[in-house]
Amino acid sequence: MEVTEAIRNRKSVRAFLNKPVTDDTITDILEYARWAPSGVNSQPWHVAVLTGEAKHQVGKALGKLRADGEKPLPDYQYYPTKIEEPYISRKRACGQALYSALGIERKDIEARKTQWMKNYDCFGAPVTLLFFIDTILGKGSWVDAGMFIQNVMLAARGLELETCPLAALAEYPNVVRNILNIPDSKKLICGMALGYADYDDPSYQYRTEREPVGNFAQWYS
Repeated sequence: MEVTEAIRNRKSVRAFLNKPVTDDTITDILEYARWAPSGVNSQPWHVAVLTGEAKHQVGKALGKLRADGEKPLPDYQYYPTKIEEPYISRKRACGQALYSALGIERKDIEARKTQWMKNYDCFGAPVTLLFFIDTILGKGSWVDAGMFIQNVMLAARGLELETCPLAALAEYPNVVRNILNIPDSKKLICGMALGYADYDDPSYQYRTEREPVGNFAQWYS
């Protein structure tokens, strides 16, 4: 697959086939991704690869906390406390596109909750990836980690797999660290579903919009 095609047609997949991903394939994806750039070659990323019982245990624990109404305690604030335009309109359009594709009405709170809970099982994907970064590192290293995470998604597409990056998996990092015996010095950035997409699922039948280049880029000479 051409890299431009991998970028242009990538999307967050929310339905996966019950088809295993081999350890060799996961290793290949990370092998490609590790060539991401980082300041002074710091390579600040750490990845936990979860399959089988480990994936089930973490997903079940996070889902129960959410279902029980436990307040999330992430390692960092992903979304702003107060969201304004144009971001609030984009957020609403994103949610509406998904729920419309699934045939879930805005007033159907229970159906929306059921769909949200699928985050913790990674929408049926056989692999969960969790991305961590050392506490001692600064914001620049978080940017570097983001480039690595993007490489993971593009490398997966090159090997005929799909992904969905998931901030929801970082809502209760202390629980994740405890289950996986990961030290507190590692901050949890996000998770990711990895697997073979179910392209026939209704959740795949839409695309979110992107702003044209002229709306976000300015030329200076």
